[in-house]
Amino acid sequence: MNQEIQLIWQETIQDISTPAALWQLGIIVIACSIAWLINGALRGYVMRNAPENWRLGIGSINRVLFPLSTLIILLISKAILTHWQHTSMLHLASRLLIAMAVIRLIVYGIRYVISPGGLLKTLENTISASIWLILALHLSGLLPEIIQTLKDIEFNIGKTNLNLLVILQALFTIFATIFIALWISRVIENKLMNAAQINMNMRVVLSKVLRIALLFIAIMIGLSAAGLDLTLLSVFGGALGVGLGFGLQRIASNYVSGFILLLDKSMQIGDIVTIEDKHYGVITDLRTRYLVLKKLDGTQVIVPNEMLIINSVINHSFTDRNSRVLIDVQVGYESDLEVVLALMKQIAQENARVLVTPEPVATIKAFAESGVDMNLSIWISDPENGQLALKSEIFLALWKAFKEKGISIPFPQREVRVLKTVEPDAEYRTSEVLSDKQGQ
Repeated sequence: MNQEIQLIWQETIQDISTPAALWQLGIIVIACSIAWLINGALRGYVMRNAPENWRLGIGSINRVLFPLSTLIILLISKAILTHWQHTSMLHLASRLLIAMAVIRLIVYGIRYVISPGGLLKTLENTISASIWLILALHLSGLLPEIIQTLKDIEFNIGKTNLNLLVILQALFTIFATIFIALWISRVIENKLMNAAQINMNMRVVLSKVLRIALLFIAIMIGLSAAGLDLTLLSVFGGALGVGLGFGLQRIASNYVSGFILLLDKSMQIGDIVTIEDKHYGVITDLRTRYLVLKKLDGTQVIVPNEMLIINSVINHSFTDRNSRVLIDVQVGYESDLEVVLALMKQIAQENARVLVTPEPVATIKAFAESGVDMNLSIWISDPENGQLALKSEIFLALWKAFKEKGISIPFPQREVRVLKTVEPDAEYRTSEVLSDKQGQ
């Protein structure tokens, strides 16, 4: 066991039945109370008066404010009290407070980087348990022995001699650099998404490229800091290239197609599109591998980006979000067509969704068998809300207006005229004569 840790435990055991333990316990309770009061007062004041762009830093400070303020009070008390008695309990309490501050700070950073879910909960529990385990091993004096045991377990990978401690250090370094890279990319991504002067597609492209670049740099730094030879990655890069060329070509195609769509601005978030003549809706998310399309019935369709490149896509809002709606109506031949045209235009103008400019246009389409075909052309600015309800409102209004004006809406009908009748006996005799002639 470490001599320093052994001495601390010996002093703690000796002080248990003495006033020195009471003094230390009292200082710990007072320090926690003062820190709790300071933490509550500062948190309320800062969160009420701090600017919005300071919230990230303030949030991290709030997470560690209580353990750090308690730690400062304990260290000051320890420096004063050490002239008269042992302060081993204060030493142990300070180690626990440091571990608590580290856990809270790391968990806050993880929650900022990773979305809520099962992965986040697992990471929080794993990191907290690991830090408390390391602290317990340190306070028990077993940590140096475990470190030495990990060093003694050695093996060779090619010409490189490694041990378990080096591998664990490499993994920790890589995870730490990746976490820092993700945290930095999330901060920059939030800044980019709030930049109104930059096109939405360009914001998404910059954030994705930046995240990939930072992750690559973080992995390189982590491997280099761990003492691994980076030339070994050339073999991995060759294998990755072969894998992309064969088994992962469709995935690579989707990612490349995603960057093309983001850069050429042919589709953007909020556009109304029709994909493969069967999916009509609004683009709610455009990612590097797929597109999320919200249909009018509320369902969401995930479309691989490759399908958007190789197939025709109708973008109803590519240059203008306004969309034209055609409504066909048929009236009887006895109707006054000028009155019908005026009514159709008037009813369209009275609808709240119909635009004033371009104005509604009512026209005569054709003279059909049962009546006169009329056409009403209107424009709307919210095609994402669908056309069915709009057409229903206009049809109902037309029905009421036509009934008031006495305008009939015809229905298909046929007239059958019998030009000549044939007596049954005559028909029978005719068929008999024909059969005789055929027999001869």
